[in-house]
Amino acid sequence: MFGVVQLAQENEKERFICFKGRNCFLTIKKWGSIFVIVMAIITKIDAQSSQNENSTINKKDTVEQKDVMDVADKLFKLKPYTKPDTTRSKTGTILLSVFPVVGYALQSGTVGIIATNVSFYAANGSTNLSSLTFNPQYSIMHQVVLPLITSVWSKNNKWNFLGDWRYYKYPSYTYGLGSRTLLTKVDSLDYSYIKFYQEALRKISTNFYGGIGYNLDYHYNIKDYSQSTDFQKYDRGATKTTSSGLIAHLKYDTRTNLNNPINAFFASVSYRYNSTLLGSDQNWQAIQIEMRKYINLNPNGKSVLAFWSWNEITLGGKPPYLDLPSTGWDTYNNTGRGYIQGRFRGADMFYLESEIRFNITRNGLLGGVLFANDETVSRYLGNDNDFLNPGEGIGIRLKLNRFSDTNLCVDYGFGTDGSRGFFFNIGEVF
Repeated sequence: MFGVVQLAQENEKERFICFKGRNCFLTIKKWGSIFVIVMAIITKIDAQSSQNENSTINKKDTVEQKDVMDVADKLFKLKPYTKPDTTRSKTGTILLSVFPVVGYALQSGTVGIIATNVSFYAANGSTNLSSLTFNPQYSIMHQVVLPLITSVWSKNNKWNFLGDWRYYKYPSYTYGLGSRTLLTKVDSLDYSYIKFYQEALRKISTNFYGGIGYNLDYHYNIKDYSQSTDFQKYDRGATKTTSSGLIAHLKYDTRTNLNNPINAFFASVSYRYNSTLLGSDQNWQAIQIEMRKYINLNPNGKSVLAFWSWNEITLGGKPPYLDLPSTGWDTYNNTGRGYIQGRFRGADMFYLESEIRFNITRNGLLGGVLFANDETVSRYLGNDNDFLNPGEGIGIRLKLNRFSDTNLCVDYGFGTDGSRGFFFNIGEVF
């Protein structure tokens, strides 16, 4: 996520789900509408698919795919590239996607982003597509974000090198701990943040990888201007915090293109041990479990049903407040569409999302999505994660590069307590 808009309405009823079924409810009308729309689309797709089975011509094959550069070429005669689709198999070919985005965020005002993705094949053969994402942004509230996220595959996928390097200068908000916090009770924070994650995973068997890495989260120049939540009490007024530790990681991954998976499955389990011997403020541990499933609903055109589960558990110590699991602080800052980043925070986080993706134009230039998600977090040393906070919404997709299958994503999501806003991405949300 590199741009967020949120418009709050304080008087809207809360729409919590309670596992125990007491003193809480969900707006059935909104969820019912999403369900009806999804089912209608699936029904239409299935009907079209059945009809196409009786045809001797695959319509997808007869429609030339287009992207933003093709449109620019037609409008302005730029001739940006004329590469055939065979570039997919050429080692060293750079597939570049760049798109400027201007948005508005409640916590930052007007924000400018340069959405950038560089994809390439590091080797011939069955090597997966490598991806580097760099989305620098600056806001009129002086937020500076410089993130570089990488996934590089060696020849025949023998090694997978994962990197997540970031710098933040980040005036922002926090709403306290737990699943029942309110938009009206908020702390205004300012801090700088350096994140350095690097891993090397070795192929163990087909699609199965294991390896180790190092994770560093360093927050400094921390200032709390309002002291309305339990932020000060939790970290006892610390102006800097450090979490430094080693990580062990196992994953199973059948995705060949991280930018836009179609028929694939991904599962990941990582264990992180932060140690004072490595410079961490305290010894503490974390387990992160992630799963993704992609199902192509129509072989004659892109219609994908996708599922995503992101779960974090901390144990064996007390993590710094800003390192606790929180909305929108996953690897790509995408959990909790419908909520402002940091809306819910706790010792543990459990998250589930589903999305249906479909083409609007047959040439692939424009697409659409419908999505729904749920999340819950627990207070530190507490047990209040019996509440789920749902989100749902719609979005459009604009094809930036048809060779790397990279999209610009613009979504509008709704959450509880009147939370709603725009969310921007390059590449699919998950």
